[in-house]
Amino acid sequence: MLKAIRVHETGGPEVLRYEGLGDLPPPGPGEVQIRQHAVGVNYLDVYFRTGAYPAPSLPFIPGNEGAGEVVAVGEGVTRLKRGDRVAYAGSLGAYASARNIEAKFVVPLPDNVSYETAAAMMLKGLTAEYLLFRSYQVQPGDIVLVHAAAGGVGLILCQWAKNLGATVIATVGSEDKAKMAREAGARHTILYRSEDWVARVREITGGKLCNVVYDGVGKATFPGSLDCLRPLGSFISFGSASGPIEAFNIGLLAQKGSLYVQRPSLFTYIADEARLREMAARLMAAVGSGQVKIAIHARYKLEEAAQAHRQLESRQTTGATVLVP
Repeated sequence: MLKAIRVHETGGPEVLRYEGLGDLPPPGPGEVQIRQHAVGVNYLDVYFRTGAYPAPSLPFIPGNEGAGEVVAVGEGVTRLKRGDRVAYAGSLGAYASARNIEAKFVVPLPDNVSYETAAAMMLKGLTAEYLLFRSYQVQPGDIVLVHAAAGGVGLILCQWAKNLGATVIATVGSEDKAKMAREAGARHTILYRSEDWVARVREITGGKLCNVVYDGVGKATFPGSLDCLRPLGSFISFGSASGPIEAFNIGLLAQKGSLYVQRPSLFTYIADEARLREMAARLMAAVGSGQVKIAIHARYKLEEAAQAHRQLESRQTTGATVLVP
């Protein structure tokens, strides 16, 4: 019997209900069926659960990434076969023991990357890939500011940016998180709750400031992030954990040095199947070689999804969290 978490009405973690849904039908044309070994938990799932991001309909199964084994292939699918190890991102419905999914979202999983690692890294790792190689191409010698650096995306950004030759400055909420960021590759850490982090960035860089700021926090770090950028620098907002950034006068960008601002979305990048495979191949290579290590903070049973969300929203988590069906 298929077991899944379903949301019948949007709200707090308590709306995540563990249910038996009978037998899963065979995959349709262009789909594969996956027996899931691990499912990733992300702040994106919270946005869908609360209704901040609208789901197609109610009830729905949340979750946008996972990894497992192909157990059946639908008509027209030739790239994948029964028994393949795979991972995916970008398709709602991951909080389940098995699922049917369009094959275009699915990528091969090499033997040197575990199911749990893959489930923990697909959304976060692909996000880091487009941030570092597409939204802004990090170059050796760049100075990079990473907010929430002890989170899932933040730890990957620290490692990968350092590997690319950048100097990483990380903002974090505690000394324990600062230690994690430093271990991941941050040369400098700032405790944003107790320090004037804009002044510290100026001090650390000797007034040169940063080439790029990667910000998944949102409202609480804006517009301070703009003051951390050198002329022609790039502010890339990819999340809003503290709330969305409110409308602002675009002339502010000229005043602060002809800055570039982006609000990209992973789903735009991975909508192109060929680009998704390219991004995933780069991520798998970085993780498989050990250049990037995926820190899994906690593992929960599928039926414990509500507790996983409570921990995530309380900001008590570091690294990644996975559900194990």
